[in-house]
Amino acid sequence: MADSPMSASPYEVLGVPAAASEEELRRAYRRLLRQTHPDTGGDTARFIAVQAAWDRIGTADARSRYDRGREPDDEPTTWAPAPRAEREHTRPKAASHGHPGGWRRERYLRLLGEWLGRGESVPDPFDPVLVRRAPREIRHLLADALAEEATARRLSSLGIGYTVWHDVAAGSSEEKIDHVVLGPTGLFGILSEDYGGPVGVRRGELTGDALAGERPMHELAQRAKWVARSARVRFTGLLLVLPDADLQEPAESVGSSRGAEQVVLRASVLLTALRDGLPDSRAVGGNEIFDVRTRLQAAIRFA
Repeated sequence: MADSPMSASPYEVLGVPAAASEEELRRAYRRLLRQTHPDTGGDTARFIAVQAAWDRIGTADARSRYDRGREPDDEPTTWAPAPRAEREHTRPKAASHGHPGGWRRERYLRLLGEWLGRGESVPDPFDPVLVRRAPREIRHLLADALAEEATARRLSSLGIGYTVWHDVAAGSSEEKIDHVVLGPTGLFGILSEDYGGPVGVRRGELTGDALAGERPMHELAQRAKWVARSARVRFTGLLLVLPDADLQEPAESVGSSRGAEQVVLRASVLLTALRDGLPDSRAVGGNEIFDVRTRLQAAIRFA
């Protein structure tokens, strides 16, 4: 079961309330095992999810740890920002600008405070026990912040041939592109998302029960259009990055927008796509990279 603010809780997977008795929990688990077992025509993904849910809350000790927001090894779970790592003397990393996940974390804290009410004392606003109680909109903000931070860590390993801007403003104060990447294979606009469940692709947009009316590919295209006009540049690709478990295929092209190919892909294949380039896209030469980087540096503002 993915460790995400958007993931269904073990209780939700098993279809029981958090206050269910041990016997109710056991009956629900056994019933779902029979219903979802692949040998009887059940869904493999659901079968695995049911087993993972039972591992988290199937015994009194495991359930107590989960309810207290702790991992199976009794270490506390936290979605707080990771401390800044000391710089390691390794090969040069991509040049990076901006604060990945910062805009969404700030908005998460503001909306969480409004939801809790004035005067409510919160020792740890990132405590999973608290986060799981919050409305979907608030949990989604934190899940996306974590996804952006994970993508940023991947992008930092691209090397000195790449420049990355995080949290790039794209019009109004409510709109941004999570990451803009420039390198030898082109200019890319990237959104990092986590909806907490599997999604599909239909007619150029995401589909699935995990979505609540969002249209991320359309939104990314509109935001990229604004940045492209502001900086007088053209995007090579518009990429939507999702958790590996949420996509059936590693990568899927869903169309194009103003010459930029739109691709939905798993997080684990993002670096390959950026290093190898998209099919039919042309490489960008040194002088052109310098010119595009100069235009972006002058035009980009951060959310």
